[in-house]
Amino acid sequence: MMDSSLTPTHTHTPTKTKLAWVTRLKRWKPALWLVPFGCFFYLFQIAPMVWVFVNSFIYDDTLSVDNYVEIIDSAFMLQAFSNSLWLAFWSSVVGLAIATLLVSSLRRVDSKLRDGVIAFTNMSSNFAGVPLAFAFIIILGTNGAITLLLKQYGVLGEFDLYGKWGLLAIYIYFQIPLAVLLLYPAFDALSDDWQAAAALLGARTSQYWARVALPVLSPALFGTFIILIANAIGAYASVYALTSGNYNLVTVRIASLVSGDLFLEPNLAAAISVILMVLLAFITVVNQWLIAKSYAGKKGRE
Repeated sequence: MMDSSLTPTHTHTPTKTKLAWVTRLKRWKPALWLVPFGCFFYLFQIAPMVWVFVNSFIYDDTLSVDNYVEIIDSAFMLQAFSNSLWLAFWSSVVGLAIATLLVSSLRRVDSKLRDGVIAFTNMSSNFAGVPLAFAFIIILGTNGAITLLLKQYGVLGEFDLYGKWGLLAIYIYFQIPLAVLLLYPAFDALSDDWQAAAALLGARTSQYWARVALPVLSPALFGTFIILIANAIGAYASVYALTSGNYNLVTVRIASLVSGDLFLEPNLAAAISVILMVLLAFITVVNQWLIAKSYAGKKGRE
């Protein structure tokens, strides 16, 4: 005769196992929803990056660093990096300064006007590439409307839209909307009472910004600055449409080596891309260090 005490154990074991599997499935369900994103990220981010890195070391079907040596020894390639960094740095500095003033002013205007400016900024942030270059050609080109008007009154000197100062103007134009959209939420950290309290203590407006506002905003400013640099270095369509690829920039050189009419050197283009990624990674690390230092200083003051 079987012991009846064993019966409940055998009947409840499958149920407990099923509940354990259901619990595990519920625990891993959020992670399963990330699988499509992970596949997409791998196919369009990780896989191309790995391909670029591996092929940057292939020279005449052999593994070597000759592509990097060729870049370092080429004054033309070094000029491309110099031009790209110059445009990226100054367009980011000027764009960030103008955006900071604009966002600071928006906090003090009527809500309807503020919403209208933000909506326009959101729209203009997508106005880039070939349409932006075409607009600048019509307005500030050799026979542009404003160019001819200013020359008529003898105001405009030797301004060349197709040179570095013209490209800087285009870069600043598309940097400002992006900086405004990134900085606008950060200004919510500033309280209007702080400036009033600083004024009561005898502080001037410049002292308030130097000692109160800018230290609070410094993490957002540093982060926005890095995003603007990356945005400027990666710009290609506007420059190519404006100069037909005749201005020496990193993105123009990469495109010409990959899809040029005369010379196709994808491995050299991959090496340039790797150097560009390392440069951006270095800038990002420096930015994160500055942000951490800013937070540490803020906590120390508290």
